[in-house]
Amino acid sequence: MTSEDQSPVVVVTGAAGGIGSASVRRLISEGMQVVATDLDVESVRSLSPHHFALDVTDPDDVQDVMGRILNRLGHVDVLVNNAGITGSQQATSAGETPIDEFDRVIAVNVRGPFLCTRSLLPSMIAAGSGQIITIASVAGLIAFPGRCAYTTSKGAALMFARSVAVDYGPLGIRSNAICPGMVETPMTQWRLDQPELRAKVEAMVPIGRVAQPEDVADTVALLASGRMAYANGSAIVIDGGWSSW
Repeated sequence: MTSEDQSPVVVVTGAAGGIGSASVRRLISEGMQVVATDLDVESVRSLSPHHFALDVTDPDDVQDVMGRILNRLGHVDVLVNNAGITGSQQATSAGETPIDEFDRVIAVNVRGPFLCTRSLLPSMIAAGSGQIITIASVAGLIAFPGRCAYTTSKGAALMFARSVAVDYGPLGIRSNAICPGMVETPMTQWRLDQPELRAKVEAMVPIGRVAQPEDVADTVALLASGRMAYANGSAIVIDGGWSSW
């Protein structure tokens, strides 16, 4: 068995995004075998030799891709449920958000983690170990004004992570959620490119800056390393102190 065979295998969904790509790079730098998955597979080819196109909302696609990953690498030790969307500019308050837009956000942010986790649970149960890391949000703890779909989805993602922790912790599988505040990524750039909004956001963060994807990737890597072995069902807040006001 080679040293590569012995290194943890980590699957990252939404790997083309800011947090996803930063997490892939960080995990690889720590010697882990990382499978980068994304709907846009061309964007993740350069990140890792192991990459797959994946639609996290499609149960057949999820089952097929996760099966191919298991066939290729033999096992998956860590799943990072990172794929997520904020919704379009139409996704505002409950009374204003189009139904199809609400459903689209829920499909990616809640159905996605459910399907991906569900597909890997049998192999993790058989191994007697495994870890699920779900990227939720501070919005899952504190409602963001005018962001009904996103806030709802991230609250559900957090409770999904905790549900898995309760049900599968006795079988050796741990599940935790990471709850970032505002992170500077392609998804949020259109907001942060507005000087007044950026200034408002930064004024609310005690350490005075918006998070970078690497700030979240550090936490992903720490959990994936196993160094937080007693953490299970946790909501790990990475927001520079914003929610402490």
